[in-house]
Amino acid sequence: MGSKKKRSLKQTEKSQTRKTQKKEPKPSETPSKREKKTAGISLPNPRSEKIANEVKKMKTLTPFAVAARFNIRQSVAKDLLRQLEQQGIIQFVSRSRNLKIYAPVD
Repeated sequence: MGSKKKRSLKQTEKSQTRKTQKKEPKPSETPSKREKKTAGISLPNPRSEKIANEVKKMKTLTPFAVAARFNIRQSVAKDLLRQLEQQGIIQFVSRSRNLKIYAPVD
């Protein structure tokens, strides 16, 4: 069982000099200046003609497809689909445990 071995003088000197020297960041360590693009949080206006026209062009409507098309979060897309269904622009088609599928009203 024994205790930990002591460092030699040379090893302690090296560790002290490393601590005193300022570490310069490497090019790979610098944070990238590329900005992240975040999806919008606010709910788009479901009564706008632009959204109604885009929705009518799509064959099937899922939260993922709507979120990708309008660059919004999936939770916001689910709310948007519910509101469009209440307005009668789209109709509910099918549902599984995790997914609701809608279709535009002709």
